[in-house]
Amino acid sequence: MAVTAAMVKELRERTGAGMMECKNALVDVGGDMEAAVEALRKSGLAKADKKAARVAAEGRIVLAASEDGSRAVLVEVNCETDFVAKDENFLGFAERVAARALETGASDVDALMATADDTQTLEHARQELVAKIGENVQVRRVEQALSDGLLGSYVHGGRIGVLVELDGGTAELARDLAMHVAAMSPAYVSPEEVPEEVLQKEKEILAAQAQDSGKPAEIVEKMVSGRLHKHLAEITLTGQPFVKDGDVKVGKLLAQHGASVRRFIRMVVGEGIERKQENFADEVMQQVTGG
Repeated sequence: MAVTAAMVKELRERTGAGMMECKNALVDVGGDMEAAVEALRKSGLAKADKKAARVAAEGRIVLAASEDGSRAVLVEVNCETDFVAKDENFLGFAERVAARALETGASDVDALMATADDTQTLEHARQELVAKIGENVQVRRVEQALSDGLLGSYVHGGRIGVLVELDGGTAELARDLAMHVAAMSPAYVSPEEVPEEVLQKEKEILAAQAQDSGKPAEIVEKMVSGRLHKHLAEITLTGQPFVKDGDVKVGKLLAQHGASVRRFIRMVVGEGIERKQENFADEVMQQVTGG
């Protein structure tokens, strides 16, 4: 069977592979479209495997929420460069993952990627995307929130995503709190939630700092107590000044609305991933010298 331009176009649209790759694949299988798709997918998987070891610390945080507002999900999908993080194919895949996570309720990445929509599994779609855009792409995290109260959500620039589960209050307050968590990055909801080992470690550090002051033991104890109280205010949501009104602590704001925060989820693109440090001068020199 002769390979036509229309056949090449169809194969490109179905696989995202390059024009010559599509033409060669069709020629190799005598124009059999399905066989050509399979061949390109196999080669695409090989390309994806080669790129899997690359550090993917860029990407997007994507939110999906149910119409009634009772369920929401945040997913982090990573790639290697910010350029690809803005690519419509990458963004479309990330939104597809979030929508599927909301639909299935999956919070385990492997389980989520094994699920299929009308056409293919998410893992297969990821591998095809890697072959198409030429970068490692990974779905790193999925966080689900389900509440019979209020769910506040906020995504800042696709790089920070927050969900807040609120008892009482209003939808506006829930969203404001999500924005606050995005901006101020509290570690815990309240001082009561701070683990004892974290408190003890901080006390040790503060005590060592205070002892260097040369003041009497009773003064040192008061210094440690005061500094610990200040530290707890800084790392807890209820102790922080509200981002939209610095004169009001979040704890007081919640009391004014008869509300309380059950928990919050804060997700930042690439947090905790060790990024490769590039030396562009050396890289350019290697290219110039052929090294």
